[in-house]
Amino acid sequence: MPPAMRKIFWFLNKFFMVPMFRLGMGGIMSNPFSGYIMVLKVIGRKSGKLRYAPVNYAIYKGSVWCISGGRKTSDWYKNLLANPAIEMILPGGALFGQVTEESDPEIRRIVIRQILKNAGFAGFFEGYNPWKICDEALLTKIGDLPLLKITPQGIGNGSSDQGGWAWIGVLILLVLLIVLLVVLL
Repeated sequence: MPPAMRKIFWFLNKFFMVPMFRLGMGGIMSNPFSGYIMVLKVIGRKSGKLRYAPVNYAIYKGSVWCISGGRKTSDWYKNLLANPAIEMILPGGALFGQVTEESDPEIRRIVIRQILKNAGFAGFFEGYNPWKICDEALLTKIGDLPLLKITPQGIGNGSSDQGGWAWIGVLILLVLLIVLLVVLL
């Protein structure tokens, strides 16, 4: 990702996405177009302070999975390796879990593809179409992409998680509100 784009995402994440999730409005932000996002509550490896990291995710076989788009240079990734006990804010609620890194090529192929599909427009920032790329090419491109598995005590897809339908009602309400504003003004 170009440095300018990385700064834009940093700004939007810090001053928009994290506050929206902390206000309990994560379900409004998650949809197939902007992507399914969760916020990780990560403890700093040096400072010991609580940090927030919005990431795209997928739910697969009872675990929550995410990738580090910044590869192994991301601070939140390094913090997770130092402190693998983590709390995450999903659109449907908060969970506590334990983080491990996955190295099995078949699981990596399946889950990373799903995360990139769940990322909406951001899924294309890796430089390919996650819906159409063949398995061999995908495995080559994701070779250095860390895949993190978060094993919670229990998990289920809520109406605002991927595969849910809550975003449709929000979209309809938003369109109706815009139409109403246009008519009144």
